[in-house]
Amino acid sequence: MNRYYESESVELKAGYTDTVVREIVSFLNTEGGVIYIGIEDDGTVIGIENVEGVLRQVSDCITDQIEPKPIGEVISAVILEDNLPIVVVNVKKGIKPIYCIKKYGFSSKGCPVRIGNTCKEMSPEEIQYRYKSLFVDQDYMLLASAKYAPLSFEMMKILLTGRGYHINESSFESSFKLRRNDGTYNLLAEVLADKNMVPLIFVKFSGPDKTSISHRSDYGGQSILLGYQKMKDRLIAENICKTDTSVRPRIDEYLYDIDCVNEALVNMLVHNDWTVTEPLVSFYSDRVVFTSHGGIPQGITEEEFYNGVSQPRNALLMRIFLNMGIVEHTGHGVPMIVKRYGREVFDIHKGYIDVTIPFNKNVLASVPNSVINESAVGYGVKVYKDLTDTEKEAILVLVEKPDITYDKLALEINVSRRTVARTIASLTEKKYIERVGNNKVGFWKVIR
Repeated sequence: MNRYYESESVELKAGYTDTVVREIVSFLNTEGGVIYIGIEDDGTVIGIENVEGVLRQVSDCITDQIEPKPIGEVISAVILEDNLPIVVVNVKKGIKPIYCIKKYGFSSKGCPVRIGNTCKEMSPEEIQYRYKSLFVDQDYMLLASAKYAPLSFEMMKILLTGRGYHINESSFESSFKLRRNDGTYNLLAEVLADKNMVPLIFVKFSGPDKTSISHRSDYGGQSILLGYQKMKDRLIAENICKTDTSVRPRIDEYLYDIDCVNEALVNMLVHNDWTVTEPLVSFYSDRVVFTSHGGIPQGITEEEFYNGVSQPRNALLMRIFLNMGIVEHTGHGVPMIVKRYGREVFDIHKGYIDVTIPFNKNVLASVPNSVINESAVGYGVKVYKDLTDTEKEAILVLVEKPDITYDKLALEINVSRRTVARTIASLTEKKYIERVGNNKVGFWKVIR
């Protein structure tokens, strides 16, 4: 006679499948429960062959696929039933108001609950209520723990000093609230730190869809302030300019409005829900898409969003961007994009927002397909008329490696150090680049 039955607190699995994460999250979001892996739905004990493999999969599921991370709420063990090994996953009721499957975020699909012996999707209203309770009156980036240590903030200090701020070393971390109440660094500290484990992905496709061969760049692993600048430099480098010299003054027409693109980039970073996953820039042959997670910030309607009502999800991160001069004022970006491209470029969901900036068809028509379809970095630079081939090569390297030394740049583009010095001087004079910070600690910024 079978001793195991599925119920509101018991789930049976013949083996580990991708649905295990859904079961764990549903128990966390209700009253807890137990998952038996190695038992059929009808209660028949079949055991599992690869115990270590299943335990590892469960562990990876807990640490990588669920947010907030339920480290203390989920415990795995192995028992023998009829001399067959079974993995038992004990799930306590979550200590947080809400948990989600990371890849779906705080959406109905990402936030299941246990009802009877099945998983059901949580309603949008319930998600909104629980999510608001999760970080009520507090910036969640200040509460979430950093995953990387030790942390340093030299790049942030350099940029602040360049803006005229005096750095007080003794109060620097407290001024920007970089530590939690227990003294450990928080998530805000990690994304601002010189080195971290936070990716910032820029994917370039050689065609109009994701089936085309792509070039992938990761501008993360460093301060988000430098990562932002690298992504902006990359977008500047990709921006093709079509010039009409038959009229006076000449008319320059660009692939996309760089001011709108920059606003989309900034909003993607400061409004992203970093507890879910990192944002993403996808560059196709006819458009660029900015994806941020978390949907519209709590407390504002979609209409208010379009009208520029600002309620940043990450208030302190936004303040730092303001201090750096990256953002001039809040609430400006969305109306600017709407005015230039229309509301239709925003694809708003409960768990994420896509902003799609279409490319100028006139500019596309003026450039050979062989250039547009390249997956290499910076096809906008390649059509600059007033740059030498060496200067073009140098800019492309600086986009990816803005802190590179003269000697290393010389090796990258296969010229002498003396030629590099002349090239950098020429690019600076032509106002294509400028130096941020000093020669010892600083980086090159692409400005056109």
